[in-house]
Amino acid sequence: MKRLYPNQPVVGVGAVIICSGKILLEKRKGEPGRGKWSIPGGLVELGESVEQTVIREVKEETNLEVEKPELIDVVDNISVDGNGEITYHFVIVDYFVKLRGGTLKAADDAAELRWVAFDDVENYDLTKSFREFFQRNRQKLEKFNSCL
Repeated sequence: MKRLYPNQPVVGVGAVIICSGKILLEKRKGEPGRGKWSIPGGLVELGESVEQTVIREVKEETNLEVEKPELIDVVDNISVDGNGEITYHFVIVDYFVKLRGGTLKAADDAAELRWVAFDDVENYDLTKSFREFFQRNRQKLEKFNSCL
């Protein structure tokens, strides 16, 4: 399925991982949003449930093992070029996940990973869709804890 100038929306997931009042942010290695900060995630593969996708993507990008995905929000990420054509259209299903284990290490699409205090999150160069998600859900997120 084409990501750039798609024929239909592309479904992805995001993983919210929170420990000791800090959320795990990922600096994106690829487009869209290269160099911006968001949460770990990626695209759903054919035959894979969104819950399976969030667990797989966290492992691929952070080396962490997670479980028990809990739906938080669904986000539209639509970008349009100067001619009014849709360059990207993602429907992102965001989940809170519990940590099971692993050692944090940036891999795959993650250029860098960082635990960030809630009060500092909006000081980062965030993707537009994650900034909107964070602002809309901050109070709910502050109650979560992924730590073992």
